[in-house]
Amino acid sequence: MNILLLGSGGREHALAWKLAQSRLLSGAQDRFYAAPGNPGIADHAECVALDAADHGAVVHFCNANRIGLVVIGPEAPLVDGLADTLRGEGVSVFGPSKAAAQLEGSKGFTKDLCERAGIPTAAYVRTASFTEAVKALDNFQPPYVLKADGLAAGKGVVIPETREEALAALEDMFGGRFGEAGAEVVIEEFMRGEEASFFALTDGATILSFGSAQDHKRVGEGDTGPNTGGMGAYSPAPVLTPMLRGEVLEKIIAPTVRTLANEGMPYSGVLFAGLMLTKQGPKLIEYNCRFGDPECQVLMTRLQSDLGELMLACADNKLATCQPARFAEETALTVVMAAKGYPDAPEKGGVIDLGEAEAGATGDRVKIFHAGTKQLPDGTLVANGGRVLNVTATGKNATQAQAAAYRAVDAITFPSGFCRRDIGWREVAREGK
Repeated sequence: MNILLLGSGGREHALAWKLAQSRLLSGAQDRFYAAPGNPGIADHAECVALDAADHGAVVHFCNANRIGLVVIGPEAPLVDGLADTLRGEGVSVFGPSKAAAQLEGSKGFTKDLCERAGIPTAAYVRTASFTEAVKALDNFQPPYVLKADGLAAGKGVVIPETREEALAALEDMFGGRFGEAGAEVVIEEFMRGEEASFFALTDGATILSFGSAQDHKRVGEGDTGPNTGGMGAYSPAPVLTPMLRGEVLEKIIAPTVRTLANEGMPYSGVLFAGLMLTKQGPKLIEYNCRFGDPECQVLMTRLQSDLGELMLACADNKLATCQPARFAEETALTVVMAAKGYPDAPEKGGVIDLGEAEAGATGDRVKIFHAGTKQLPDGTLVANGGRVLNVTATGKNATQAQAAAYRAVDAITFPSGFCRRDIGWREVAREGK
């Protein structure tokens, strides 16, 4: 089968690495393409120049190259309806429709769905103007949770500690900080507890659990500084016990899938639930309609099942024929190496030397996923984005995986880069007790 993967980040490199191992690509005539890809993805797929926003160009490429499965990595093309366009042309697609992708495309849409379906989540108010938002603040106690309604690359959440800070943040958000994504702002109750991520595959009827993870959103150690797209992650998240995972499936995932199907927008693809583990039980923070980044990197490192076959079954409404996804018992942990200035103004062009970090010189099992990288004509690898590399290692627990990942980080030369040195700190602390 010929497969096309859309995307260019660390998430897509992890998907490309795992898809390349699929039986779907085991034939001599099978072809694997990625658009636009990156230097790491190029090790597994043929990278082609293709703009996911140009639906006609994507359809033409699929027809010309007999593509049997399209995997859409990032959220923007899903929210833009690319999956609908391709399905309309008879192409199998891993990823939800435009209507179902509103789960990520609109925070307000998801909150309203939770209210209709009785899904546990924070109390909220949707606001469409600064004046309306200021009035709505009276319904909440600090700290306040302010969310841009639309897509904001994982950076659209502000948590002011005081009303004065909240007013300044609202003025900033409605003033255009997040562009169209901030045209509406959702104000939420602040939930206390520990965050975790839960993943499930679904074709709109059947649901398969697909692992857990914890990521680290803040740019600074100790979870300080502004939110980012994610500075590191580990999987599994032991804090999500079997009992809690069952509760998440029963009270959050299943009602979501059922409600969307009943309302004429069945969900097909991966459901990524960001959760808060409160004293009252798991509550939904938000949904993403694609794999997390960098959570995908640690999930793919542990995955033992055939990713291509699972994705094709989702796309073709045959997930009921699949066995449960199998994952290694070990822990995978990834550290994001970012360019200085991230998340505000990352420096591009910094030279990177991976050295022996991935070659087993440290005695560890390490995989480096490329995110924002570029290879110059002379072969030099340079930074070409905010989050540049995902240094991923495995171990029998988080403590061992963390140590291995940082040994690999220290073997890389990247003068204009930085990383957090405490990825996995919660679980490492628990393991040390």
